[in-house]
Amino acid sequence: MPVFPLGAHPDDHGTRFAVASTSAETVEVCLVDGPDGGDGALTERRVELAEHTFGVWHGHVPGVRPGQRYGYRVHGEYQPFRGLRANPHKILVDPYAARVTGTVTDVVAARGWHGDPMSGQPSTVDSLGAVPLSVVTSTDAAPRPPRPDVPWSETVVSEIHVRGWTMRHPEVPEAHRGTYLGLAHPVVIAHLQRTGITAVELLPVQANAPEPPLLERGATNYWGYATLAFLAPHPGYASVPGNEVAEFRYLVDTLHAAGIEVVLDIVPNHTCEGGVGGTTLSYRGLDAPAYYSLGGSGHDADITGTGNTLDAGSPTVIRLVCDAMRHWVHAYGVDGFRIDLASVLGRPRSGPFSPDSALLTAIAQDPTLSTCKLIAEPWDATGEGYRVGGFGVAWSEWNGRYRDAVRDFWRGHGGVAELASRLTGSSDIYQLSGRRPWASVNFVTAHDGFTLRDLVSYERKHNEGNGEQNRDGTDDNRAQNLGVEGETDDAGVRAARLATARAMMATLLLSIGTPMITGGDERWRTQGGNNNAYCRDDETSWVDWTATDETAAMEAFTAKVTALRRESPVLHRDQFYVDGEVLWWDPSGRPMEPHDWHDGGRRTLVVLLADYWLLLLHAGDAPADCVLPSEHGFTPVLDSTTADGTPADPAPVEAGATLVLPPRSVRLLRSR
Repeated sequence: MPVFPLGAHPDDHGTRFAVASTSAETVEVCLVDGPDGGDGALTERRVELAEHTFGVWHGHVPGVRPGQRYGYRVHGEYQPFRGLRANPHKILVDPYAARVTGTVTDVVAARGWHGDPMSGQPSTVDSLGAVPLSVVTSTDAAPRPPRPDVPWSETVVSEIHVRGWTMRHPEVPEAHRGTYLGLAHPVVIAHLQRTGITAVELLPVQANAPEPPLLERGATNYWGYATLAFLAPHPGYASVPGNEVAEFRYLVDTLHAAGIEVVLDIVPNHTCEGGVGGTTLSYRGLDAPAYYSLGGSGHDADITGTGNTLDAGSPTVIRLVCDAMRHWVHAYGVDGFRIDLASVLGRPRSGPFSPDSALLTAIAQDPTLSTCKLIAEPWDATGEGYRVGGFGVAWSEWNGRYRDAVRDFWRGHGGVAELASRLTGSSDIYQLSGRRPWASVNFVTAHDGFTLRDLVSYERKHNEGNGEQNRDGTDDNRAQNLGVEGETDDAGVRAARLATARAMMATLLLSIGTPMITGGDERWRTQGGNNNAYCRDDETSWVDWTATDETAAMEAFTAKVTALRRESPVLHRDQFYVDGEVLWWDPSGRPMEPHDWHDGGRRTLVVLLADYWLLLLHAGDAPADCVLPSEHGFTPVLDSTTADGTPADPAPVEAGATLVLPPRSVRLLRSR
């Protein structure tokens, strides 16, 4: 009987089951029948997996067909101080399940312990009926259509939440709102195309479950960074229960047909089970020492801020992560991955970071995964984990230094030196490792933090609605409110906020590197000052598609700038600039001198790119004169002070002329 692949694989005669556990003494596969949804009694047939090879328990069960619900029960030692928590009273989700069904309905039943998680006894409450189950699923799928294969240098990313994107969309059928099919609706695709998006980066679509603290207060992990099954699409995003596999395939194929790539945000650094006082839904009950990085006395090491950390040095984890990523490529045709807290993958047993760690190396050299877009979030929850620029040549990275530089410049902090490096591709961070400018995934906002509108409307976080006394979420927002905290009817303040937001959007899209927009920023979306809406599955997080003059203008402005970027190779180049291709000018019309870069009060940056584009950024609160370089005449093509970016005066400007730069503005001119 073959050991691999792991998971449940049906054939003509039944289903072969295989699950890894090096610490189990006996493993049973439990076949569950009865009502699906918690109404009525469930029945269970247990079959022992008699074969144990390479740390894998496996066997073939005749007559089991696709659609059969199942789980595992593990018999073995319960010694929490050694990290061993086998408890056959808990039915466990298969880590390789291709589908899951059900939710946690009883947190007490889901716990593997009674009395105290470290010194108490194993719980004797059976969890069947109170926790999710795996579903046998046919892995046969037609070959996926060709991927769009958009070059990195031409990529424009929108970070999107499947549910939140269409929950309030009036043109999406009500039954499809908040689902895979909703995101695939023609009106949604048209919006992405119109605004110049070439790739959607989907917040986690792997099957997830709320962490124990959220379960205990009846809340949910809306973002989805709490993975239960790494190979299964989240069932909550299906318009028809149980149809998530087909619907997600349809979503990917539909986006591909429109020329839009699909990048999945995946979370191979922790699971939904929380710390040792949490739940036993899968990994903890199967083989905690093989899946989790354990600290002293059997406690979970926690460098993720979630209570547990998957051990990047464990062969079991390395195999699971790589198998899961390949599954999403082969079964669904996805184009790439953004790895949440990717520094964890470079820290075996939660130790020091190495870009050459076994897991990062396994991903980068994999024949399938190496052809995908690979994006690292280059930090974790510790200081050791902050590794912007520290990943290998196969990886692009969320560039947190870019975010900070742009926010600081447009709120009048820090001069222009840092921004200049970020505008031109961050060669100081990525060139020495042999990477190209597009390795810098540039962003100003992301799901984790303020929206663009809130970034210019709030100076402080307002997370009271999360139920954590406003203690959650970062305090390092580098935000501004332009004189009023929160929403206002003051026309002057509203105009200043829009102008500043347009300037930041233009900065993002005209920088060398890979721009990432937070989906909804182009719709002027607000979260009411909440900078950590991870548990808010409501209108706080959902994109508002109500048409207003402000939303229409911001959308038009975004579309104009992405079009300029798309049409000019200079604005999306895939090589770093060399000497002479970038010229920096003082607003007086002379070249920048070394001492100018150390002027912390400088609020204007003027750069001539490849002797073709003249970009002027002015973050001051008052207008500023700018003498154009004397060697060129120019034609205005973009003005962030107008609602849609169309220059107020498109007339050519002669060399040496003086332009008046309005407060908080971006101008782009083409050399004549």
